[in-house]
Amino acid sequence: MNQTVFTDKNTGLGTMPVFFTSISTILGAVLFLRFGFAVGTLGFWGTLLIIIMGHLITIPTALAISEIATNKRVEGGGEYFIISRSFGLKIGSTIGIALFFSQAISVAFYIIAFTEAFTPFFNWWADYYGYELPRQVVSVSSLVFLALVILLRGVGSGMKMLYIVTFLLFASLFLFFIGKPLESGDMVQTVASQNFGFFNNDKLFVVFAICFPAFTGMTAGVGLSGDLKNPGKSIPLGTLGGTIGGLIIYVLVIWKLAVSAPQADLLQDQLVMSRIAVWGDIVIPIGLAAATFSSALGSILVAPRTLQAIARDQSFPFPGANKFLAKGRGGNSEPVNATFVSFLIALVFVIMGSIDMVAEVISMFFLISYGTLCLISFLNHFGSSPSYRPRFKSRWYFSLGGFILSVWVMFMINALYTLVAYVVIALLYILIEHYNKTEKGLADILEGALFQLNRRIRVFMQKQQSNNEIREWRPSAVCISPNSFERRKVLELMKWISHQHGFGTYFHFVRGYFSQETVSECRDVLQQLIELQRGKDSGLYIDTMISPSYTSAIAQVIQTPSVSGMENNMVVFEYDKNRPEELTRIVENIKLTKAGNFDVCVFAGSAYPLQTRNGIHVWIKINDEKNSNLMILLGYIIMSHPDWSRSQFKVFVTTNTNNIEDLQERLGRHIEEWRLPITMANIEIVTLNNDQPLNDKIASCSKDAGLTLIGFDDEIFKNKSGSYFQQFEGLGDVLFVNANV
Repeated sequence: MNQTVFTDKNTGLGTMPVFFTSISTILGAVLFLRFGFAVGTLGFWGTLLIIIMGHLITIPTALAISEIATNKRVEGGGEYFIISRSFGLKIGSTIGIALFFSQAISVAFYIIAFTEAFTPFFNWWADYYGYELPRQVVSVSSLVFLALVILLRGVGSGMKMLYIVTFLLFASLFLFFIGKPLESGDMVQTVASQNFGFFNNDKLFVVFAICFPAFTGMTAGVGLSGDLKNPGKSIPLGTLGGTIGGLIIYVLVIWKLAVSAPQADLLQDQLVMSRIAVWGDIVIPIGLAAATFSSALGSILVAPRTLQAIARDQSFPFPGANKFLAKGRGGNSEPVNATFVSFLIALVFVIMGSIDMVAEVISMFFLISYGTLCLISFLNHFGSSPSYRPRFKSRWYFSLGGFILSVWVMFMINALYTLVAYVVIALLYILIEHYNKTEKGLADILEGALFQLNRRIRVFMQKQQSNNEIREWRPSAVCISPNSFERRKVLELMKWISHQHGFGTYFHFVRGYFSQETVSECRDVLQQLIELQRGKDSGLYIDTMISPSYTSAIAQVIQTPSVSGMENNMVVFEYDKNRPEELTRIVENIKLTKAGNFDVCVFAGSAYPLQTRNGIHVWIKINDEKNSNLMILLGYIIMSHPDWSRSQFKVFVTTNTNNIEDLQERLGRHIEEWRLPITMANIEIVTLNNDQPLNDKIASCSKDAGLTLIGFDDEIFKNKSGSYFQQFEGLGDVLFVNANV
């Protein structure tokens, strides 16, 4: 999928079209038809709480849109453009398609609500002719008229109509505010005290679900981004102005209702505003018609542009569909085909005619887009990308709060619709990702945030380590080897150590000096090693090390800070049993690692394949408490990996005395004191004769073990040949352990 550069010439629209599109979409059907019911159910303070809750979502979203819009050039597609250029085309297309459907269905929602303004006409028709006229007579005709105006005359005519209906809307509200209460005299005080004196908190979210569509729509003006002269200026001013203006008007309306009508009238008459306003029987239906028609007009202007922008990015898996929907007319590239498709979708829902059925669906998809925009803003803040330099800046906690509240409100409104919405989003993303594998995806989006999170965690852990002398031990092992592809067993060992309880870093050693050639070689090797570990349930971190000698490489590795944030405390060497000459370089460098107080492990890999089902054997020699705890803990940690799920863990304790009971008692106390992860059932006491070599006994008992752990002490440094490690013939893979105590 190729990113296309939009080349439309804008029509030179300024800030006011964004403001009027936003405010006219916000002040819609719910304002006239449901706010009286809300005040009658919850009282003034309960309804005020609903308005505040709604704007705790919409204001952070408006701030996020304003911020992102001033960070980069905003072109056609509005919210879709912002999401796709910030999150990438995979997620942008996914959210964009959901956003388009919510916008297109919104047209139907507002047209159906617009029809309610003709209730007196429908009542007259039923009384005069004796049967009820279908609501679709008005709703379908209105939708067709609206679509024809947009298709034939374009956005310019739409904006002229928008100015007219917005004027009618504000005129009707003005006449409502100067209207008189339904009661007079002392009854006015009684009405006011009643409506300010109750709050049915058990019905709060029921009413919230009914009223929430009133708070959507503040992003409608963003959809005109491709037609704006200066989107970076007009979008913040118009969007925030519409959002805050809507908030003020809502508070004034519920206050006017609370002081003007008794509770019974508020609950029973959905057009109670018409009885309060001056010339209310005329102006309130006109205001309702203007509000709903302007909202429908705003949506029908925005939805096609969203769809056209998606198609121009080649987001659909069908090239023919992309070409058809991206097609525009005239110098402004009016989205004629996309408008026609939007009209057909709206027509289906208008014919269905149920306003309650579509209201919650619209809310779900709008909330997904609002939450996504807040999440984008938060991740950009948290990730601290140098390229993110918006002229208008919000605050990360506003964005995070808006995202969390959006998700929470979705579940409070309708948990089933929420799950369905997220399932649809997930399926859309999977489909788009399947056809566009090379585009930016989820991992790329989170990269900056994960970088900052990792950085902060590492700094925190370093500070904690410096303040705590005594910490619970866990392995943080490093291993370096030039034989990564010839000997895979050590990679498996490091994978086991770093699975759950520890952390491991493996370095592939490249002998040489730092140069363009060695760097290129390291990059190729690193990519191959990462691919080898992919899908192996591996938590091992892999890197490369260039150095002129093995000793200098060891010195570099043991000074390299761990990416886990904790200090490395263990060095793992490896050699092939069939190549004992390698022991010389290992023994020579063990002393180097001991200078840094590291635990040391030497892995002796055999020619036999891995036999994890045969279990792990730990051999504890007489008076070798120094290494015993570390070997038992390592065996336990390795056993936690799924590769060893069907094997057993066994500890052999050697002794040359016959006082077995005394030894068992001491072992029991030792296990309890050090909280070792074994029981006496895991321990077998092996009595050695005075003339019986230990290595023969180990070979006879552990020849079939998957892994054998044996301790060694510092005396081997005196014998640089490494002969100690060659004594244990007949065993499979062996891990020699030396604890730094």
